[in-house]
Amino acid sequence: MDKSTIKNNLKDSIEVKQQLFNDNAMVEKVADLSAKIIEVYKKDGKVLFCGNGGSAADAQHLAAEFSGRYYYDRPPLFSEALHVNTSYMTAVANDYSYDAVYQRLIKAMGRKGDVLIALSTSGNSQNVINAINEANAIGMLTVGFTGETGGKMKDICDVLVNIPSTNTPRIQECHMLLGHSICEIVEQGLFPQD
Repeated sequence: MDKSTIKNNLKDSIEVKQQLFNDNAMVEKVADLSAKIIEVYKKDGKVLFCGNGGSAADAQHLAAEFSGRYYYDRPPLFSEALHVNTSYMTAVANDYSYDAVYQRLIKAMGRKGDVLIALSTSGNSQNVINAINEANAIGMLTVGFTGETGGKMKDICDVLVNIPSTNTPRIQECHMLLGHSICEIVEQGLFPQD
């Protein structure tokens, strides 16, 4: 039984989270982003997510926190992970290309003032890059959740949440941590409880 793998992963995860904890600029950026999302929802806007693989799973998870509930019962918020319609995904990937799957949905669903949160640990996933470019053209607020370097997303997102790591699992863990923090702040901001 290899306990060292578990201990090393826990240690590595804590170290990355400690770096985020000490990064006041990043904390401020996530707080500001949360406030912007609250304003988008107040104007009847929506938050769309996209990503591939584990990042798609994280996108779907965070969209569900907005559209369902986070900590308590409240009205639903319009949020969707763009990969959840498999018939659409397979048709567009087949008829156009996989690089177009998110771009086409942004063109159909995105409106000026909406938010796109694009997840890519490398920052270089072409279908995600294409979605960001389309969202920018529409006038959406584009947010990149990525890794240390930011990849290609670094230069095209309005807000870059780049986790200080090159280790994919550690990056994804922090995406969820910060994503959950955003969900909590937005829920409290829109539906305050006594």
